[in-house]
Amino acid sequence: MSNAPAYVIANFIVHDKDEYRKYEKGFFPILKRHDGEFFTYDDNPLTFEGADPRKGRMVIFKFPSEDAAKNWYNDPDYQALSEFRRAGTELKFITMVHGLPPRD
Repeated sequence: MSNAPAYVIANFIVHDKDEYRKYEKGFFPILKRHDGEFFTYDDNPLTFEGADPRKGRMVIFKFPSEDAAKNWYNDPDYQALSEFRRAGTELKFITMVHGLPPRD
């Protein structure tokens, strides 16, 4: 197992705040179970370059490894909870980005 962190970046547009709040309420305990760390979110991200600026919410969080990120996403509890996100948002993407290993 690599000791490099993995970052997850998600972009979605919230259409039903009540459904999305149900998702938010259960999200953090599952994230913590997989040693995930919430970094930030932004409802008005700024695109410096590119033809397709992102609309909606951007969310960034970190896991200690790629395996931890995959285990979080594939966790049956998370998948069940994500039905609220699917019902309340239009998902653009959830992407994992590999971090750099620690330097000696």
